[in-house]
Amino acid sequence: MSKTSTIVIKSDAELQVLREAGKILAAIIADIKSSVKIGVRTQDIDQQVEALIARYGVKPAFKGYRGFPASTCISVNEEVVHGIPGNRVLLEGDIVSLDIGIRHKGYYSDTAITIPLGKVKPEIQSLLDTTRESLYRGIEQAQVNNHLSDISHAIQEVIEGKGFSVVRDFVGHGIGQNLHEDPEVTNFGPAHQGPVLKEGMVFAIEPMANLGGWQTRIKEDGWTVVTVDGKASAHFEHTVAITKEGPEILTSL
Repeated sequence: MSKTSTIVIKSDAELQVLREAGKILAAIIADIKSSVKIGVRTQDIDQQVEALIARYGVKPAFKGYRGFPASTCISVNEEVVHGIPGNRVLLEGDIVSLDIGIRHKGYYSDTAITIPLGKVKPEIQSLLDTTRESLYRGIEQAQVNNHLSDISHAIQEVIEGKGFSVVRDFVGHGIGQNLHEDPEVTNFGPAHQGPVLKEGMVFAIEPMANLGGWQTRIKEDGWTVVTVDGKASAHFEHTVAITKEGPEILTSL
């Protein structure tokens, strides 16, 4: 995947556009949550997301990106990321990951959540809770003068500390004027390694955790990533700016 170096925000105007993009994306996620329910097809959710993106006057970041056919990545149960919406009908006990990106005034924003449908098994709920917690623990480390891997290490500690595994083949990334920018933000690794974090850097931090092993494979459609052992996976993501006051979650209402 082609990447460029992550931008460092140089003006309040740039930051304001990124804030606008993040707020719009957070609103889209909030609006679509009620549509993710038992009996709905994943392609119907994608169509509603596309309508919301148009209503907010922004552009989908994913549709057409390297040939991806939809505005939303929708991954169910053992699907980790990059699931293509289709005729699959959601069922009681499913967990559904929505990954959505938008482009606003030349800048990108990216976020993901995993939603349980009805009653799920306790270990599945724990997987969701742990993955969400790991995201915020990672964000806490997005501080000026920390190292990039401080984010990674914090995420890994939470996930593996609860007995789950960290996906290694897919990671977070810089984001700004491009959807994917360097450096990659892994969800594993030792602390105090890699680039020193600077004010104005922006990252999409996105832990992916599996109930079973960490190994994944890509399905025949060329996009959908699934766990090799067929066990469930969860995914949460925020776009985060590093400021002198600390991390600012841009994709939050």
